Amino acid sequence: MELHNIIEDIIISKVNAFFKALEDGGNPSKLCTCDQCKMDTVCYTLNRTPPHYIVSNRGASRVQWENVERQQQEADMDALIYDGLKRVNHNMRPNFSHSAKEAGEKVNSALPVYNVPTIMGRIFSGDNFAPLYDGVVELLWNGELVPMKDGNWQNPCHLVSNTEGNFSFWPAADVASEPNKRKIFDYTLHVSSPGLETMIHFFKIPVASEIQTAGSFNLERTFKLPDLYMFPPGEAEKNGYQE
Repeated sequence: MELHNIIEDIIISKVNAFFKALEDGGNPSKLCTCDQCKMDTVCYTLNRTPPHYIVSNRGASRVQWENVERQQQEADMDALIYDGLKRVNHNMRPNFSHSAKEAGEKVNSALPVYNVPTIMGRIFSGDNFAPLYDGVVELLWNGELVPMKDGNWQNPCHLVSNTEGNFSFWPAADVASEPNKRKIFDYTLHVSSPGLETMIHFFKIPVASEIQTAGSFNLERTFKLPDLYMFPPGEAEKNGYQE
């Protein structure tokens, strides 16, 4: 059985539309609309919107929810998105240029590539199940830090209070020998936080090669990791939690 939170679909679509309208309108308030601030706005809105979980093959349930509840919830989402964008701009991530045009990946555009999707996840404290605010998340491949798509994506990623335990990566495209060739990317997350046991989490992402490098960020093309929990030394085994 596969569960899905359809609120994620709606908020991602609405944030994309909101940012596009802001840029098309000349952005009179001069708010930052870089990819990182866009993702932070999505996280802010999702963290403050009740989820609506449904089972796959759920057309009837989804239609019923949209007809009965969507109008009021969409108004609430719009207000949260605008508030989130202002807050994200007021507390923008440090060590970022916040310019999607800077420090991009260098890939030969004549060659096919593996466009690895953005990777998102959230880390909680196993003591109180609150979002982790102080920690460092590293994305590794073959024991080395994975290069990022551009300067707006940080690896290591530093968890800060205004991101509610969320982390995100967008790996740079990897050159392929030909289009439509599949490759498994074996990644490792290395997470450290003061007073907590270091966590190692392994996961795989299958990717099919494409003719050209993805040129723009798309939240709908995201690999979402399960929620992760960190414990003081020895507490994970005591609570039956194992990676």
